[in-house]
Parts: sequence; structure tokens; C-alpha cells
Amino acid sequence: MSEYIEIETEVDEDDLNLIHFFTNLPLTSEAEEESYKSVEEMLEGSAVAQALAGVDGILTMTLDGGDMSILKEDEIDEYALIANVSAVIKDFFL
Repeated sequence: MSEYIEIETEVDEDDLNLIHFFTNLPLTSEAEEESYKSVEEMLEGSAVAQALAGVDGILTMTLDGGDMSILKEDEIDEYALIANVSAVIKDFFL
């Protein structure tokens, strides 16, 4: 496991509520994509999904290797969500 976690983000130009995260670590344990349509599904999903279920403002999430896409609630500040998700990912892997 890498001791250095690299996380890059990008807000989708067509949908400002869609945020893409790119990491140097695998977020899924298998080669298959994981999609969660609600926080309730995240609570029943993989360990990473369960950890991220506690972040306020996430509506849906997709994990694919080291990439993740999150659809956020309208009223949630994108920078606060990015900071909170990044903190959870770092805590999860450290």
C-alpha cells in the first residue's frame, strides 16, 4: 500500500453537481465498476462506499478502479464536499 495518496478532482462542465475524483490507489477491490444510487446503497456496499456514506451531500456515487464520480446535492458547496471526501479517502487508506 502506498504511503502517498494522490487525489485530483474535476467538476463536470455540463453538470456542476457532478464531481470526478482520480486517485493513485484502487477504490474497488475488483475490476468491476461499483454504482450506488443512494446513501442507503452505499451503506450496504464496499468498505470505501460505507466510509463515504457519512459525507453529507452525496446523492449518488460510482467507483471504477482509482476513479470516483459523485453527484452532490444542489445546496452543498463543492469545495467543502471535495475536502470532506478527500479526508475520508485519506483516513481510509492510512
